[in-house]
Amino acid sequence: MNAAFSRSWKHAVVTGGAGFVGSHLCTALLDSGTAVTCVDDFSTGRPENMSELRDHPGFALVQASVSEPFTVDRPPDLVLHLASPASPADYLRLPLHTMEAGSLGTRNALALAHASGARFLLASTSEVYGDPQQHPQNERYWGNVNPVGPRSVYDEAKRFGEALTTAQAHAHGTDTGIVRLFNTYGPRMRGYDGRAVPTFVRQALAGEPLTVTGDGRQTRSLCYVDDTVRGILAAAAHGLRGPVNIGNPTEITMLDLARLVIELTGSTSEIRFVERPTDDPAVRCPDITLARDKLEWEPVVGAEEGLRRTIAWFRAHTD
Repeated sequence: MNAAFSRSWKHAVVTGGAGFVGSHLCTALLDSGTAVTCVDDFSTGRPENMSELRDHPGFALVQASVSEPFTVDRPPDLVLHLASPASPADYLRLPLHTMEAGSLGTRNALALAHASGARFLLASTSEVYGDPQQHPQNERYWGNVNPVGPRSVYDEAKRFGEALTTAQAHAHGTDTGIVRLFNTYGPRMRGYDGRAVPTFVRQALAGEPLTVTGDGRQTRSLCYVDDTVRGILAAAAHGLRGPVNIGNPTEITMLDLARLVIELTGSTSEIRFVERPTDDPAVRCPDITLARDKLEWEPVVGAEEGLRRTIAWFRAHTD
């Protein structure tokens, strides 16, 4: 299924728009005829992600932290809040910044949407499910999260952001929605951000051992970035309050992923097993029944094709 836009946006604000997913969202919106203002402090986003957008007549960039009140040149009719460190390397390096983006940043983005009468969409995460005891995970599952573990700064910031978004809708009638993104990958990822796909691709292309944590039997569900962007925009256009899972329900073990990356890159790299991080989830797989039924959305890019595109991008770019 390929959900089409059912709303025509005039002006969208994308917080975190210089990041991996955010930059792809900016591109998709501009391609659809929507003017876009990207708000980013470049703490984890990259200026080069904006290189193809800066000269677009409908694009504007505001360099600012969403943790402080910010302004844009004209009122938006859509606010997409993605600003947050999202990779383990980033949120472990920037714990307080991560929590502020999820709390103060969400409050400020909601205030902009409410004042403008705009649709607001929070990009949450499958990490709200923690190390799940339900498998696959549907939106009714409350999760199994360690509130004081090393991953808590990201997990709990997103959980708080969901609670704040829900409270804003109930208290003030703001048009809000929540999407929970699962393990998105693709071009513009950073090779050293700590996530499995860019780490494996970088290591394979360099001929280094691929570092698989634990015994490699833990699973993830990989969703190519183009599919994730379609899902986000489908949720924005539909008006669904959510939360709604956006991800690929096809699971793969980390060991099998490493082997597939070696095969697709033609690498001679070996696999090296290393210590598994604290609170690393054993399984991760979305139940996307709600997205299929309400948004008429599901992923269409398989893992092999998505990895081929990602590998090609990494070959053409240095980190």
